[in-house]
Amino acid sequence: MNKQNLTVLTEFILMGLADRPELQAPFFGLFLIIYTVSVVGNLGMIILTKVDPRLQTPMYFFLRHLAFTDLGYSTAVGPKMLVNLVANQNTIPYNWCATQLAFFILFIISELFILSAMAYDRYVAICNPLLYRIVMSQRVCWVLVAVPYVYSAFLSVIITKKMFMSSFCGHNVIRHFYCDSLPLLTLLCSSSRDIELIILIFSAFNLVSSLVIVLVSYILILMAILRMNSAKGRHKTFSTCGSHLTVVLVLYTTLFFMYLQPQTNHSFDTDKIASVFYTLIIPMLNPMIYSLRNKEVKGALHRIWKNWQKLPM
Repeated sequence: MNKQNLTVLTEFILMGLADRPELQAPFFGLFLIIYTVSVVGNLGMIILTKVDPRLQTPMYFFLRHLAFTDLGYSTAVGPKMLVNLVANQNTIPYNWCATQLAFFILFIISELFILSAMAYDRYVAICNPLLYRIVMSQRVCWVLVAVPYVYSAFLSVIITKKMFMSSFCGHNVIRHFYCDSLPLLTLLCSSSRDIELIILIFSAFNLVSSLVIVLVSYILILMAILRMNSAKGRHKTFSTCGSHLTVVLVLYTTLFFMYLQPQTNHSFDTDKIASVFYTLIIPMLNPMIYSLRNKEVKGALHRIWKNWQKLPM
């Protein structure tokens, strides 16, 4: 044990997605396509909501930051996973592992509270339309995204610092395809009670508090919609929330499944499947959901396409 304590880790070994070598090439092809679509979709959404004059509203301001966080946490995980698949060498340097964990925590927590801000934005737009421009001013919008970023960065630094200042005693095989907090906890040979408590408390707080904001906002929205006399008006109003509700439902279902399942049923193989879904597939789906279900986004894409066709070749 003394020899292990003296061991200085320089890298970790990631178990990857599958133990079977014949699956490496198909996985690489599949996830390369998924990650490419995700990058193109989210970068496109960021650029589109920035340059189109008709999309300069609070809703699209938040959508731009949602795309930014999607791009952030998928990029924290995706490229390294693809490199490991094609190189068949599942190693990650010690400092890179810490950096990957820090950025992943930063972006995933930010996304939860940006989704909450989007729900609040829809509540104000539907329940207080006359005061919408005043309540959702540019300053308020910036506060609603800046606070999650600062809070997430603080939490990311705290968890990463405490995790990597602890002793791994030479244990460096991570049963995952990226550096996540739960698999790393199993490698610690020093007391991990403080870190486990921090992760448990803040994970519960982040999930529950952000979800409560979403639920309260939509309960108030639903009450306002039910008071409308016109069925057409009710449908039109609720349709503005459809994309956001879909994104919220998919993300929270995955996160609750992964982090709140009973310890007796906890499986790292199950975690890998859930992790692939919310680190790669959800960031790919979000731009599609907002593009296909949103007439204003489709209209902006159509205008850009028409202007591009008019350019001299």
